[in-house]
Amino acid sequence: MPEAYDFNGKLPLKQAIPLGLQHVMAMFVGNLTPLLIITGACGIGAGSEYASIQVALLQNAMIIAGIVTLIQLFSIGPVGGKVPIIMGTSSGFIGVFSSVTKIMGGGILAYGAIMGASIIGGLFETVLGAFIKPLRKFFPSVVTGTVVLSIGLSLISVGINSFGGGSSAKDFGSLENLFLAFVVLVVILFVKHWTKGYLSSSAILVGIIMGLVLPHTAVTADGVEYTKSWVLNWNKVAEAKWIAIPKFMPVKPVFDLRAILPVLVMFVVTAVETVGDISGVMEGGMGREATDKELSGGVMCDGLGSTLAAMFGVLPNTSFSQNVGLVAMTKVVNRVALASGAVFLILCGLIPKLGALISIMPQSVLGGAAVMMFSSIIVSGIQLITKEPLDARRLSIVSVALGVGYGMGVSPAILEHTPQAVQLMFGESGIVPAAFVAILLNVILPKSKPANEETSKDE
Repeated sequence: MPEAYDFNGKLPLKQAIPLGLQHVMAMFVGNLTPLLIITGACGIGAGSEYASIQVALLQNAMIIAGIVTLIQLFSIGPVGGKVPIIMGTSSGFIGVFSSVTKIMGGGILAYGAIMGASIIGGLFETVLGAFIKPLRKFFPSVVTGTVVLSIGLSLISVGINSFGGGSSAKDFGSLENLFLAFVVLVVILFVKHWTKGYLSSSAILVGIIMGLVLPHTAVTADGVEYTKSWVLNWNKVAEAKWIAIPKFMPVKPVFDLRAILPVLVMFVVTAVETVGDISGVMEGGMGREATDKELSGGVMCDGLGSTLAAMFGVLPNTSFSQNVGLVAMTKVVNRVALASGAVFLILCGLIPKLGALISIMPQSVLGGAAVMMFSSIIVSGIQLITKEPLDARRLSIVSVALGVGYGMGVSPAILEHTPQAVQLMFGESGIVPAAFVAILLNVILPKSKPANEETSKDE
């Protein structure tokens, strides 16, 4: 099945759809989680008078993720990199949006301010994307590789938490969760390495299906649902609607500088992460570096996609690092396969029963696949870093960026006496400070001299 490994290959739908479903399952929960967190922080979550708005926002989040992914895959003019990337609701903005919520006093007004800031920020990132080419000199392979490596490292804890059933689960780390995750991982490894062709490429999907078959349906005792995180709650599917029409601007945008300014900074950060994601997926999935056009189109899609998302009340849409790991592991980069996943996301938004069916998947099932997928991103980062000989200069850039930059992200308490803006930028994840340090060192450290030049001088 060589078409699956060719971005423009003509892959039959009967083969493309299962490969696309792998991507949906890998990112479905992560696509909705930021929205649940921020609406809850604003006081418009489940149980509030605005609970119906939250439902509409979750529905829109799936539809927008599908639409923006299609733009990224096929492009509209200069917007879209034509790269094998899945787009979704960004978790990178949770910190700054939580801060904005406190500043604005919560409520529907705070969420409106977040939407207004996202509209402006998305347009700002689009302009940044248009000027990627002159900025490309700041992103050689040693810098993009360090960013990709940081992205992979930041996801390791996410993957292992899912492996245990989800850190918020009451039975986190239970033997049932660990057994289920381990079975999924073993099945994936077996199918990936002991089968060939189409079945081997579908290893993630086969593992997840096995993980869904193993648990029993919801167990009840005295009419009360047995709350184990690995139990499949079929009531959620039964109660979901068949058809739902998306709402345009379910929350009116509010344009307030207190929200706009910090969010603009985060959109710069997002652009750097997107450069890293695209670099990682091109290296891991296609064995080459991304071109200026691909990076520019990809970042512009990030920006306009985020503006479009805000129009429908959804948080910014960016490249999904989880799916970068899936591409790096399976090498499936076919555009039709990824597009089928995007279409399925849109259908999940329009047909809530489909979305509910995916949402009941236990976290430990996803974790069994995630620990391997996320580690694949680290490998892609290492491949980028070692594209050229690892001389003293490159070694210093990587070492300091990971040691100081990434260290700040994983130990944010070290920044508690710095201004809030610094904490928001550098304390939320290790990706941003690592990228900043790598870019800075790449500019100020003297270039290494070629070995033959040094030899001739010695003579």
